Amino acid sequence: MVRFLGYAVLRSLYAFMALAAIWGSAGLLLLLAGRGPASAEEVASPRLGALRREVETGGPAALERFWRRVAEEGTPLAEPVAGEGSERLVTFLWRGGDETRNVLVVASPSDLASAEGIDEARLSRLPGTDVWYRSRRMRADARFAYAFSVNDSLVPAAKATEQEEEARWAALKPDPLNPRRAPEPLASLAELPAARKQPWIEPHPDVSAGRVEEHRFRSERLGNERILRIYTPPGYDPQGKPYSLLVVLDGKTYTSDVPTPTILDNLLAARRIPPLVAVFVANASPEARSLELSCHPPFAEFLARELIPWVRRGYRVTADPARTVIAGSSLGGLAAACAASKSSDVFGNVLSLSGSFYWRLPGETEPESLTRQLATGPKLPLRFYLEAGLMEDRPPHPEGPSLLASNRHLRTVLQAKGYAVEYREFNGGHSILSWRGSLADGLLALFGRD
Repeated sequence: MVRFLGYAVLRSLYAFMALAAIWGSAGLLLLLAGRGPASAEEVASPRLGALRREVETGGPAALERFWRRVAEEGTPLAEPVAGEGSERLVTFLWRGGDETRNVLVVASPSDLASAEGIDEARLSRLPGTDVWYRSRRMRADARFAYAFSVNDSLVPAAKATEQEEEARWAALKPDPLNPRRAPEPLASLAELPAARKQPWIEPHPDVSAGRVEEHRFRSERLGNERILRIYTPPGYDPQGKPYSLLVVLDGKTYTSDVPTPTILDNLLAARRIPPLVAVFVANASPEARSLELSCHPPFAEFLARELIPWVRRGYRVTADPARTVIAGSSLGGLAAACAASKSSDVFGNVLSLSGSFYWRLPGETEPESLTRQLATGPKLPLRFYLEAGLMEDRPPHPEGPSLLASNRHLRTVLQAKGYAVEYREFNGGHSILSWRGSLADGLLALFGRD
């Protein structure tokens, strides 16, 4: 299997330097898992096996034909696996001659911390050619981002200086043979044939667009200021019937890289959700994010007792918690669930994507603090929509569960407690590449009309 994060680590070195605090998860774009570099005798790809034979007889001309065809078709290669219709053999390719000492296909800073992780990410060179490759069997519904590190220092992050690590991440390269980019110029996008469709993320000229207003909001409880973006639907009537309410954490990301206003426009135009107002809550700073979204009680108080009253004064929105959804991903998913569990009189629905539910309360020795609180406390009037990625299966800490395992555990606890829970898994990593589709699925589950 391959484990990936997605573009966010590549975009922000801070996300690397504060791995546990910001993403709180091994879900930071994990490196290819598996054994070390394969030898030429272990070539699994039929395409590369054929190339090796052709080069032996046809020489450079055969190699040039191969590269021309690959350039036309794009990479990575995705070849059928005999007897396994649900799987593909995915092969990453890099073209490099004798000047190329090594190539890594990169996914996670956390795996670069060890020599084993680096070894697992290394491509092999097909003898007598300029073809560097690495193959892995993957389910045909995978969606992920990746990048290459060429002539990497191979120094584990734990032994590298901060300057060396900055230089390493700044030198990452997208796949020149893959025209598809993740929402970050440094990363390439791969979607296998059966990847879950994301029909709501693209704008359509015949769909009316809602309005997005920007405000600066200062919190007295938190002592900081942040940007709020407020979405009102087409035809919004400030004197009409109160609108349903959606509150989204990590608001900057969810009004840019995740095109939530476009998603809402499309769902509304299709009459799949009722008219609603959405509030996108940006972070005051990266440092504030790591504190506030880690089940920080003052932040939950800010949302329920400062933000929501302000929204109700300025916009025609419901006071019914059953028509109010709070949403977030990663630490934002954790914060959404924490806020709802503390203020179920305000937030009646939780939409969590790759929530960091392995989190533990400071001073506690066991992980999954929120899950224990929900298991032992009274049942609250809440509904949950939870998603996690199959590639989020590596524990962020040696003593704790993976993000995937902690989401599955929370699902089971909630179901045993009698909560209404819809739980899904996607074949991807800790990335907006999956979340931008999953957000629409969550909105349909919690707000949706048949």
